Amino acid sequence: MPVSGFLQMRAASSFQDVYSLPDFVMSMTEQRVSYTLDSSLETIDSAEEKATRVATELGFGEDEIMQISMAVREGAVNAVLHGNAYAPDKKVTLAFEKTGGDLIITIRDQGKGMDLSKIPNPLAPENLLKTSGRGIFLMRSFMDVVEIRPSETGTELKLIKRVHGSTAGGEEASQ
Repeated sequence: MPVSGFLQMRAASSFQDVYSLPDFVMSMTEQRVSYTLDSSLETIDSAEEKATRVATELGFGEDEIMQISMAVREGAVNAVLHGNAYAPDKKVTLAFEKTGGDLIITIRDQGKGMDLSKIPNPLAPENLLKTSGRGIFLMRSFMDVVEIRPSETGTELKLIKRVHGSTAGGEEASQ
């Protein structure tokens, strides 16, 4: 399905969602769709569902759809839990953009930012049995590029998946 059709379909179904879910606002341009979501557990499920729909409509295979959806879920968890700390006055922005051969997904929170040097290695022996701390590791495994840009006004996470590229190994760029 062409991207323009994908965006028109999203606008129609999301318009209905706007009125049934008060925590959801959508804005879009020709090749980009953006959602503003509350800092709640429902946002995590909603973000994953939106990622699944977008990836499916853009023609990704079953494995890639699962990878994209899981990466977005992990990013949304980080934004809601670690970034915004469930603060009702803080929002999460989720955007999907199709450019050339890439699907670019941006997740932004309004938290205090993060120190990338303090992210523990989930494969270190002392971390293997911990119940959390694998989200960024999973995102890096599932996506072709992961960029994390912390600032004092929040953290922006950019996830890139090549539309018809291989998924072998993730590459990371932090700025």
